[in-house]
Order: sequence, then structure tokens, then C-alpha cells
Amino acid sequence: MSNQIKFIQSKFREYYSEEKVFLPQQFEHREFGFLLFTEGMLRHKSFGNADDLHRFLCDLVPSDVYYSCAFYENPEAPMAQKGWLGADLIFDIDADHISTPCDKLHDVWVCSGCCFAGRGKAPERCPQCGGERFETNVWACEVCLETAKIEVLKLLDILLEDFGFSEDEVHVFFSGHRGYHVQVESDVVRGLDSVARKEIVDYVLGLGLDAKFHGLGSLDIYDASRLISGPSLADSGWRGRIARGVYEILLDVSQKRLEELGLSRRIAKVIVENKNRILESWDRGGPWGVIRGVGLESWRKLIECGVIFQSAKVDTVVTTDIHRLIRLEGTLHGKTGFKKTMVELSRIEEFDPFKEGIAFKKGTVKVFVTESPKVRVGDESFGPFCNQEVELPMAAAMLLLCKGVARVADEDV
Repeated sequence: MSNQIKFIQSKFREYYSEEKVFLPQQFEHREFGFLLFTEGMLRHKSFGNADDLHRFLCDLVPSDVYYSCAFYENPEAPMAQKGWLGADLIFDIDADHISTPCDKLHDVWVCSGCCFAGRGKAPERCPQCGGERFETNVWACEVCLETAKIEVLKLLDILLEDFGFSEDEVHVFFSGHRGYHVQVESDVVRGLDSVARKEIVDYVLGLGLDAKFHGLGSLDIYDASRLISGPSLADSGWRGRIARGVYEILLDVSQKRLEELGLSRRIAKVIVENKNRILESWDRGGPWGVIRGVGLESWRKLIECGVIFQSAKVDTVVTTDIHRLIRLEGTLHGKTGFKKTMVELSRIEEFDPFKEGIAFKKGTVKVFVTESPKVRVGDESFGPFCNQEVELPMAAAMLLLCKGVARVADEDV
């Protein structure tokens, strides 16, 4: 074990000796798993009480702690013998699955075959050797996490308004790294199999929506550009979301953008020239039949883009996996040193993960940083750094150490 890993593990031990983690409902029926610093994954553990788990964490000091979304008769048995009893409904919203312009500023990839490197999202194949395996180092910035938060808000609207879950049944957590977890704890969902959960995912993503089943249609069979009807902003479910998605597009529309969305140059020009008239028409039910010459097919293309704007970008694999392990609230993320933190629904928009996710709030440490982008921890920003020695607050230093871009410079630490 390297000195850097020993240092990180010692700080993790201090944290777990002083802090209590939060146990989920019916934790005695959950499987617990632990990613160790040097020995891989340890799974199929269970605990009878919080003290047993606390002692285990202080003794083992894992880099990451997980528990199952599922409930089992015998959590410590092999998977086929556990006796599945049900599972919470889990959504993972991560910046890794959302296109953001900032990744080219802070994310790095290196080809495992030829060591060719680049910034941003790793390509499918290395442009130099054609290899498909890459080492990546991704970072979270304010743009990443604000983008993820927007997806959380869209998901919450769907869960609360469309599915009818209560606020007591839906919980939101900052993951400790690049996103959020949304967890539904309700008897209504616990018995759902993977197929049923896939149906929920499809609804959240807006997959397979046909505009004609959500209000878009022509009342004139001879001229589809006249007497067109469509959904309104106040409609419930995906009808309203379709309308709001199109409205968002039209708020900041340009001819070039409309052509990129698949509209002809003529139609795009007509829409731009009549933008104000179209926006004003929403008070009277929408723009669907307002502009002559803009027909069903053009509106259908705009609706398809509106669905993308209104859908919540979730990791489909996480939600459909009825045996999924998820990070335990209050435990540390091994890639950042931040903690998984619950976010009250009433204050999601004001939640600051770079402040409220901090686990290490005392002390400083001198580290040598090989390379890192500018990062914010708390109220301060640090870096960018390149082959330099700096003394940092413990939380910032732990972030760089956990990312593998720094080493402790003071041998006495």
C-alpha cells in the first residue's frame, strides 16, 4: 500500500470514528458491499444494528460503502439463494451521461494501448492506435452539477405530478462526486420487476412518444397546415411537457437552429419572422394553427426536440437493476473524499454540493500536485496546478489525493 493510500485511509478512519452513517429502512434485509483500497470488492455482508456497521467501517476502512436497493430474506447468501423480497426504485443522474461543454476543460483520457491523451469525453476508438480502452480522470465543476440538478428537478416533477408519489416517499442525495441519486421508498414500487421499471424509465425519458396521441392533429384533411390542434402549457403529463418543451425552443429560436433540428429553410424563416406572434399565441392555446404554411410535420419535429428538453436524463441500467448496490448516505466517495448527502426537496435549487458535501473540515496539508484543473471546495477555488507544491485545506487536498493527482509532501503527516 502506497503512502498516499495510507494517508487517505487514515483520514477516512478518522471520519468514520467521529461520524455516524445513516442506515436505510429495513437495513437488516439489505446486502452491504465495500470497495477496498487495495483488495477489490467485498460483498454479501449484513448487519443487525448501527453499532456493528460502525465498528466494521472503523476496522475495515473501505474506500466506498454500498447497500442494496433490494430486500432479501438472507442478504449474506449467494445471489441465487438470497430470496428477493422487493426493491426501492432508484434513479442515478450523473454528469457522465449528460453532454456538457465543460468536460473539455477538466476531463482527461489516456489510451491504455499507446498512451495517446486528450481532453473531454473519451472517444470510442483511439485516433492514434484504434484502441478501445482508456484511463480517464473526470472532475465535477459547477456547470456539471448544475446541469445534473436541472435533470433532478425534471425527474421530481414527473415522480410527484405524474406518478403521484408523496414528498415523504421521494429522497434526493448528492452522490459525493458528479451527480445525484433519487430514491423512491414506497410499497407501490417494491414489487416491480425489471420490465416494469424499464417502462418507468421509458416514461421518464419520453421514449416512444407519438405527438398525435398527445394532442397534435389536423382538423382539415385536405390541408395539414390549417386548423391544427395541439397541447397547451397547462395540460398535465407529457401533453403539457410537449407544449412547454416547444415553448422553450421558440423562446430562443434562430433560423440556423431550426434548420439543425430538421426544418426546411423556408419553414425556419417563417417561424423566426413570426416569433413574437407565435409566443403570444400560447395564451390562447398555442401556436399550432397560427402560422399558415407551418404544417404537422414541422410541428412534429419541434415536439421531438421538446421531448428531449423535458425528459430527465437518468441512467437506465441503475433503475432497471433490481439487485443494484448504491452508495450509503453519509459515507465517503473514494474518488473525492466528499460524502453522500441528503438534499431536502424544498431546497434543492439552493443546495451547494461543494460546501454541503464536505467531510473534512479541519486542518491543512502540504501536497505536491502533478496536474489538476481549477476546483472549488467550500467558498474558495484552488488551482489549476501543474507540478507544484501547495498547502491546502484538508478537504481540497483530499480531493486531489483521491483523484490520484497529488501526493503528500510533508513526510511527517
